Amino acid sequence: MILAYHESKINTRKRNMIGYIIFTISTLLLIVLDLATKGRGGIGPYLGLCTVVASFGLADATVQGGMIGDLSLMCPELIQSYMAGLGLAGALTSAFRLMTKAAFENSSDGLRKGALIFLAISTSIQFLCVMLYAYVFPKLPIVKYYRRKAALEGSKTVTADLAAAGIKNQSYLTDDASNNQRLSKKELLLQNIDHAVNLFLIYVLSLFIFPGFLYENTGHHGLGSWYALVLVAMYNCGNLIGRYTPLVKWLMFENRKGLTVAVLSRFLLIPAFYFTAKSGDQGWMIMLVSFLGLTTGHLNVCILIIAPKGYKGPEKNALGNLLVVFVTGGIVVGTSLGWLWLIGKKNAF
Repeated sequence: MILAYHESKINTRKRNMIGYIIFTISTLLLIVLDLATKGRGGIGPYLGLCTVVASFGLADATVQGGMIGDLSLMCPELIQSYMAGLGLAGALTSAFRLMTKAAFENSSDGLRKGALIFLAISTSIQFLCVMLYAYVFPKLPIVKYYRRKAALEGSKTVTADLAAAGIKNQSYLTDDASNNQRLSKKELLLQNIDHAVNLFLIYVLSLFIFPGFLYENTGHHGLGSWYALVLVAMYNCGNLIGRYTPLVKWLMFENRKGLTVAVLSRFLLIPAFYFTAKSGDQGWMIMLVSFLGLTTGHLNVCILIIAPKGYKGPEKNALGNLLVVFVTGGIVVGTSLGWLWLIGKKNAF
């Protein structure tokens, strides 16, 4: 919320770089923490783990708002590629988890070994992201074009990005009042309150069900210990596909009332999941989880693409940051409500 409020005064390049670096260092620290303690528990390692996990939240808040705002002021359609990348990350995470479980299922300390391999791969990928964002992304022709355009419209957040791209002459960054006139954050929020609330509700529902419900209420099935992992993988795969479906023109939601109806109708999934867990078989549950992921990805991308259209560069950046606040709020509320699935379950607490 603090970063969203001060978005117009923050150097977006430094903000995103700091976020990606925190991600990389935090992932590396998880490996160091495990090796230093040799996988043992205790209050010290637990507090260290909590600190590292909190740093992931800080990094996510720093990067997500910065990137969504940055891509919004350039070209909202670029958001689809970014969101698809996030969906791919989830799918790859599930794939790595399934592979490490298969490889180490019968070995001693197999879960720890699989986690260390996954963290090592993640650290390498995140370091690569830092390098690409620092040295490649600013120099892409399409990125330079839209950042120049945003600068002409009065944006001050792209100055460092233009300099990194080798554009030294920034005489067009003037204080002309006609360029600097823009809607306030309050006006932008009021004009897009339906989009903001819809994003909030999308993530409240999704995180209310996933992953807490899937791990706590799946019952006993033929897949055994693989069942929860398969469900998580199907959600992530559905989410990935849903982030690409807006590329199909007739599947792209642009009607605001239609989006709201679609978002609210997803709440019918709550009783569907409840009764399927009670009496349905694993095939129905896999179908529901896939649909949950598909609709989460699809509606999320549709809203983030259409919301910034029609605004000037600085306004798009501000709106992108505001929408991410509601996404984050939905995630917090959804995960907090996940414990409600445990009511009435024996030995839940």
